[in-house]
Amino acid sequence: MGRPISYLPFVVAMAIVVVASNVLVQFPVDGQIGRLALSDVLTWGAFTYPFAFLVTDLANRRHGPVPARRIVFVGFMLAVACSILVPPLLFSTGVIAYETAADRLVRIACASGAAFLTAQLLDVTVFNRLRRQSWWRAPVFGSLAGSVFDTAIFFTVAFSASFAFVGPDDAFALEAAPLFGLLPMEAPRWISWALGDLTVKLAIAVFALIPYRLIAARWSQPAAA
Repeated sequence: MGRPISYLPFVVAMAIVVVASNVLVQFPVDGQIGRLALSDVLTWGAFTYPFAFLVTDLANRRHGPVPARRIVFVGFMLAVACSILVPPLLFSTGVIAYETAADRLVRIACASGAAFLTAQLLDVTVFNRLRRQSWWRAPVFGSLAGSVFDTAIFFTVAFSASFAFVGPDDAFALEAAPLFGLLPMEAPRWISWALGDLTVKLAIAVFALIPYRLIAARWSQPAAA
């Protein structure tokens, strides 16, 4: 299973991904594709967070599911802490122009922590079940399953009116707007954010096969379950 010190690169990588994602999620993507304003459906954090699944899958491939779960718990603690601490820090240093109320921060932290823990542990489970099959099946299906749950849990808990008991709603997120910023049907704006986030996650899950294959190929045998 390896010594705990051998897990350190994965812990550091997970920390970098989680912290970067919690910073970059504060910044919408500028740009326009036809009538679609990218800032209505995407933040830069959507491009970094999916690499948390790559870290989890590589840890599982190298050391097995038990150390991979330990690394996930480190990421979970970072996700909660960063969701509370990073936005006020960015506001106080002038990086972002708006301040998030403390009770909203708590709700975002609950959403971030619950989504991260559920999705990453699901990724570990799916990966472990498929690890004996084709090299690409475990990381692809693990990441895809985790991505769907991560998006569904985070955006529902963070923005749905049904979870107002966790913390105050975001009025802008609940406003009706064209679905995905383009379609004639309308839905609460947070649903379009979730669709944009999930689209990027699924695309990066496939792209991440390249670094996964390159790194994993250097290891002789995967750790036993």
